[in-house]
Amino acid sequence: MSFLNAFLLGLVQGFTEFLPVSSSGHLVLASHFLGVKDAGIVFEVFVHFGTLLAIVAVFYQDIGNLLRSFFSLFDRRVSWKSRYHSEADFRLMFYILVATIPAVIIGLLFKDRIEAAFEDAHFVGITLIITGILLGLTYFARKGDKELNLFNTIVMGIAQACAILPGISRSGSTISFGLFAGLRGEQAARFSFLLSIPAVLGATILKINDLAGLPVEGSYLLAMAVGTLAAFVSGYLAIRWMLSILRRGNLYWFAPYCLFLGLLAFLHF
Repeated sequence: MSFLNAFLLGLVQGFTEFLPVSSSGHLVLASHFLGVKDAGIVFEVFVHFGTLLAIVAVFYQDIGNLLRSFFSLFDRRVSWKSRYHSEADFRLMFYILVATIPAVIIGLLFKDRIEAAFEDAHFVGITLIITGILLGLTYFARKGDKELNLFNTIVMGIAQACAILPGISRSGSTISFGLFAGLRGEQAARFSFLLSIPAVLGATILKINDLAGLPVEGSYLLAMAVGTLAAFVSGYLAIRWMLSILRRGNLYWFAPYCLFLGLLAFLHF
């Protein structure tokens, strides 16, 4: 893979990871159009790691509070039940852990089938159309005023599990279902971005084993580093933009784009 292709794919990953248009679907299509045959799921995991760093850069205070809440689990002087009822950060950490479970189950049970889907651009066209329909339906979502609770965060966790498929936007599906469950747009986006951390980190760790058994050339590792840096910078900008969009409640703006791109991919491939 050339440095230019790695840079372009990293940009695509970063911008589309946090915009509700499916980063995985765009990577599949961009790889086909650029003629990149050696990107693969390992490269995707690396650029996902770049977007993970972007989340850390934007939400570092939230993440610090969540880490303190996590390590407080090992302090038996105060019960978990007491912390759950009295500490908002502890509840948020608990919601993230519970909402991550569906993605873990789906990812482990259907790992091979999911990886095969990343090679099927025609399938991505179909799933992008599904994403477009879902985003369009948010136009009818009532303006929410609910707080995060166990129910609406599990709903978002199930949406994240479905978004393992390329073409189903992770941020688009989780934020959409958060809106349907009565959350405010910015609140749903914040939880969606924080929820992605365990999933992306877990996928990265799992793929390290695959890298360990592969004779990877230094030039390929350098290309992955270029892609990761590009994904970090573009991801940081995309998060900031997405939060400003959701303050105005305009998630459905992205529906025509997903529908058009999905139809184009479906017909072309």
